[in-house]
Amino acid sequence: MTAEVDPVAERPRTGRGTFAPRPGAAPLPRMIAAQAALETRMLLRNGEQLLLTVIIPALLLALFSSVDVVDTGEGPAVDFLAPGVLALAVMSTAFTGQAIATGFERRYGVLKRLAVSPLPRWGLMTAKSLSVLVVEVLQVALLTVIALGLGWSPQGNPLTVLLLLVLGTAAFSGLGLLMAGTLKAEATLAAANLVFLLLLVGGGVVVPLDTFPSAAQAALEWLPIAALAEGLREVLRDGAALPWDHLGVLTGWAVVSLAAAGRFFRWE
Repeated sequence: MTAEVDPVAERPRTGRGTFAPRPGAAPLPRMIAAQAALETRMLLRNGEQLLLTVIIPALLLALFSSVDVVDTGEGPAVDFLAPGVLALAVMSTAFTGQAIATGFERRYGVLKRLAVSPLPRWGLMTAKSLSVLVVEVLQVALLTVIALGLGWSPQGNPLTVLLLLVLGTAAFSGLGLLMAGTLKAEATLAAANLVFLLLLVGGGVVVPLDTFPSAAQAALEWLPIAALAEGLREVLRDGAALPWDHLGVLTGWAVVSLAAAGRFFRWE
C-alpha cells in the first residue's frame, strides 16, 4: 500500500506576502522605449497625421520645384525649396501633429491615466519626443530622396544640419505641448492648423522672406520656422559652417517654450 502525496505540501514555499514571479514596474528605459514605440505606431497609423507630415511636404516640394510658381532667386528652385520643406516637415510633426494628438489625449483622459502609471510624467514626454524624432527621420529620408531626384545638390556639414533639426524639434515640441496642455482639444486643433498654414506662407518655406516688406521681414526672421528654414538653407545651399544667428533664435525658442510647457501644462 503506497502513501498518498499531498500536492499542496509539494509546492515550493515562498515567504508571506511574496509572489513568484515578483511583480513590479519594468526598468525605466524599457518603459520609455515601449511607450515611444506605441506613440510612433499611433502616429504612423493616423491617416490625417500622414497627410500633414508626409504627403503635403512631399507634394509641395515636387510641385514648386517643377512649376515656376514662386520666384526663388538664382539657381535651381529645389535648392531653395528643399531646406524649407525639411523645416516644414519638422514643424508639422513636432508642433502641429503633436499638439493635436496630445490635446485629444488630454481631453479623453488618456494623459490622466498615464500620469498615475509607473512611467513618470517626464518619461512620457521623453517617449513622445522620441516618437517625433523617429517620424522625422523617416520624413527627412523621404524628402531627401525626392529632392535628389529633382536635381538637388546639398552642401555643408551634416552635423550642422542635424543640430539645426534637433533645436527646431525642441522649439516646436515645446510650443506644441504648451498649446495642447493649456487649450481645449477643439481649440488646439483649429489653432495648430491655422498656425501651420500661416507659417507655411510667411515662414520662408516656399516664399522667400525678402519678398515681404522690410518691417514684416524683420519680424518674420524671429519665427522658429524662419530661423530653421533659413539656417538649413545657408548650410545646405550656401555651404555655411555654423549659422549662429539662426541657431541662437532656435535655442531661445526651445528654452522658453519647453520651460513654459513644463510650467503651464495641465494633465486634465
